[in-house]
Amino acid sequence: MPINKLILGDNLEVMKTMESETVDLIYLDPPFFSNRNYEVIWGDEGEVRSFQDRWAGGIDHYIAWLKERVVEMHRLLRPTGSIFLHCDWHADAYIRVDILDKIFGQHKLINQIVWCYTSAANIKHRLPQKHDTIFWYAKENNYTVNIDEIRIPYNTKTEANYKEGLKGSGTFYDGKIKSDEGILNEKGKVPEDWWSDIAIAARYPKNSPNNIGYPTQKPMALLERIIKASSNEGDLVLDPFVGGGTTVAVADKLRRNWIGIDQSVQAVKVAELCLQQQTDLFTSIYANSYTLKLHKYDYDTLRNKDAFEFENWIIGQFRGSPRNKKGGDAGVDGTAADGTPIQVKRSEGIGVNVVKNFSVSAKQFDKTDFDKNVNAGKPVGYIIAFSFGKGAVQEVARLKNQDNITIQLVQVDSIIPVSQKPNILIEVNEVLRDAGGIREIEFIATGKSFSGIEFYSWDFDYDASKGFKASVIRDTDGKQQRCLKAGVYHVAVKAVDNDGLENVETIKLKVNGTVESL
Repeated sequence: MPINKLILGDNLEVMKTMESETVDLIYLDPPFFSNRNYEVIWGDEGEVRSFQDRWAGGIDHYIAWLKERVVEMHRLLRPTGSIFLHCDWHADAYIRVDILDKIFGQHKLINQIVWCYTSAANIKHRLPQKHDTIFWYAKENNYTVNIDEIRIPYNTKTEANYKEGLKGSGTFYDGKIKSDEGILNEKGKVPEDWWSDIAIAARYPKNSPNNIGYPTQKPMALLERIIKASSNEGDLVLDPFVGGGTTVAVADKLRRNWIGIDQSVQAVKVAELCLQQQTDLFTSIYANSYTLKLHKYDYDTLRNKDAFEFENWIIGQFRGSPRNKKGGDAGVDGTAADGTPIQVKRSEGIGVNVVKNFSVSAKQFDKTDFDKNVNAGKPVGYIIAFSFGKGAVQEVARLKNQDNITIQLVQVDSIIPVSQKPNILIEVNEVLRDAGGIREIEFIATGKSFSGIEFYSWDFDYDASKGFKASVIRDTDGKQQRCLKAGVYHVAVKAVDNDGLENVETIKLKVNGTVESL
C-alpha cells in the first residue's frame, strides 16, 4: 500500500492508530483561537463538529483540545524529527508555555519564526496585527536541518558586490567572501527568524476559478521553506489539519511521502483535487500513488475493483491475512486471525453451490482445525461477499443443523461502510450570442446523494486519457458560465457528497451556428 494517505476523520483518533517514531516532519496549522464564526470555512458536518469540540469552553478548553493532539504528534516523530506549529497572537503564548515547552521541553525550541505579511487594515485604535508565529521544536538534538536548501538569493546590489569579489576585489574566508554586508555564501543568505519575503496570498488570485475560498490557506512558498529545511526526499511529512491541501501538495512536489488528515470532507476532497491538478505541473514520483480513506466506500468502485486486489484488501479489513495467491488456492483466499479459512466473492447473490464447495475446501485446508472448530461449535470458515441468496442462507442452516458445521456468511457492508456515489445531471443554456460568433454558455450541474452534495468541480478541457483535472476546484452552487468560440468542447463535472464519495459526468458540446450537446 502507498505510504501517502489522505484521511477523513478526527486527527486524534487517526494518530492513535499510527506507529510511534515513523514521522520525520509535522506541520500543523490548527484553527486559531479567535472565537469568531468565520473559522467555520467549509461548513460541512465534520468541520462544524470540530469547531464545537474546541469551543466547548474558553482558552483552557482550547489548549486542552490541542495539547492532547500534540502529545500524539510528539510520539509519532522520529528522534531526528521536527514540528512546526503555526498560530497567531490569540493563543501563541499559551501554546508555547502550556503545550510545546511541556511536551518537547524548553531546550527543544529551535526557533520562534515570525511570518510577516501585509493586507488591508482600517484600524485606528491600535497597530495592525500582521504576523503569525511558527514555533519550530525538535524531538531530539540530532534533528534534520538543511540550511543551504533555504538560502535566499542576494538582492541586486549585494549580488553585484559578491560577483565582483569573485574576481578578486573581495576578501575570501573559507570559500566565502567578505563584503560590506558581512560574509556571503555563493548560494545566498540564510533567512532570519522573521520572514517578510513570502506574501500571504494563496496559490491562486481571488478572482481565479481555482481559488478554493479557503481564507486561511497558506502559500506554497511558506511550506516549501519549512519542508526543505527540515526533511529530506523520501521522508514522511504529516499535516493533521490538512485544510486546503497546501502541505501535502508541496510535500508531493518535493518528493516527500506524506499523510494529510482533516475532519472536513471538503478539505480532504479539495486536497485530492489539488494533487490531481499538479500532476501536470510537476514531475512527481508520488502523485499517482496515494490512498484516500473516507467514512464510506463507493459500492461501484469496490464491485469493479480487480478481483485479486479486492480479495487481499477486504481480508485485511476483516483483520485477516490474505494468501496473496492467484489461482490454485483450493477455494481459500486467506485466513482469519485464528487461522480459520476465508473465501471472498466479489459479487452479489451468492448461491448454494458456493457454500457447499467451501465446506469441502475448509475441511481440506486444515482437517485438524476443522474438526476442532466443529466440536467447539465455532465457525469452520467465513465467506465474504456483497450479498447472499436464499439458497446459500438455507445451506448454511442445513450444515449447522445436520452436521454441526458452522459457516459464517459475512457481507462486505458489515466489515466496511458502503454507500452509492451521487448521480449528476448537466444542463446547458445559451445565455448570450455575440456578433463575432462567441457564445456565453451557462452550465448547471444538479447532483443527488443520500448524504447531500457538498460541492462540484469542473474540467472544461476534459481528456479521458488524462483523467479529471479541475479547471474550477470548488463550486458550491453547481453553476458556471463560459464564453466559447466555435468548436467542439468536452466538459466534465464532478459532484462530491457529504461522505466524500464522488461521481463524474461528461458532456460533448458543439458550438457553431447553434449550441448542441453531442
